Amino acid sequence: MTPSLTALLCLGLSVGLRPQVQAGTLPKPTIWAEPGSVIPWGSPVTIWCQGTLGVREFYLNKEGSSPPWYRQPSLEPGDKGKFSISHMTQDYAGRYHCYYLSSTGLSERSDSLELVVTEVHSKPTLSALLSPVVTSGGNVTLQCGSWEGLDGFILTKEGEPKSSWTLDAQRYPHGQTQALIPVGRVTPSHRWMFRCHGFYRDTPQVWSAPSDPLELLFPGVSGKPSLLTPQGPVVASGQSLTLQCRSDIGYDRFALSQEGRQALPQRPGRQPQAGLSQADFPLGPVTNTHAGRYRCYGGHNLSSEWSAPSDPLDILVAGEEPAGQSGTQTLYRPCRGNPSW
Repeated sequence: MTPSLTALLCLGLSVGLRPQVQAGTLPKPTIWAEPGSVIPWGSPVTIWCQGTLGVREFYLNKEGSSPPWYRQPSLEPGDKGKFSISHMTQDYAGRYHCYYLSSTGLSERSDSLELVVTEVHSKPTLSALLSPVVTSGGNVTLQCGSWEGLDGFILTKEGEPKSSWTLDAQRYPHGQTQALIPVGRVTPSHRWMFRCHGFYRDTPQVWSAPSDPLELLFPGVSGKPSLLTPQGPVVASGQSLTLQCRSDIGYDRFALSQEGRQALPQRPGRQPQAGLSQADFPLGPVTNTHAGRYRCYGGHNLSSEWSAPSDPLDILVAGEEPAGQSGTQTLYRPCRGNPSW
């Protein structure tokens, strides 16, 4: 008996052969998983099979398993079968169907249920091809990438309406793979929050951990905040740096963008005094990568549209020259362009 079969065995559940009854004489049952069909490694999941009243037994089939049949007496009131997995692993990932047996025969096979385990591989990266700051009505392409040589990527949009895209990865030197995913035309009618997972071709239901979330930001026309830094615009390499985004509008959250970079960190707004909202973005200790042009935006929790951008703030980083040129300093200025990952 395989480990996956052993783990599925519980009180009232046994393994048997397919009953010798003509198949397909009853309507097909419904199959689903709770809390869902995409489960983190180690978490519990329950597969349910629902038929008609008067069911004697339910049978669960995992494609590719041997023996393929899991049998369970019907639960009260007699139309549901319950198959519990206490700790989700890659052994349980796959495609499932269920049947039921009643006094009049064997039902048709249910539609398939694809059970996915996540967090088996390291998380990929997710970025917008040009910038996560977009204009309403523009077309957006996202890029998912990995250094583990993953064969494909799944991009999911969170919230409503939900969407997903699956693409094969392209291979590049040094083992990295990536996929460009055209999302299409976007508008601020709802929030656009994305994550991506990666997988290998021979185990398509075994996914990586999710990428960090990526939210598209739509600048609006509401009052722009102010962006400043207590340390001043010129900082020494290794110094701590905090950027402050402030507004006299009661924004619930703030976002910070650096020109030419993909990161778009967000912070909840706080009220240091009446009539003022603010968020702090600590960036130190700084390196030359922190040199650049920054803007910030304010937003409300129930809206997908953000404020107009703040006026730009240029940060310059003064760093020591390499050995052999002691006593001199380099001033790292903002770089322009969008470097590839």
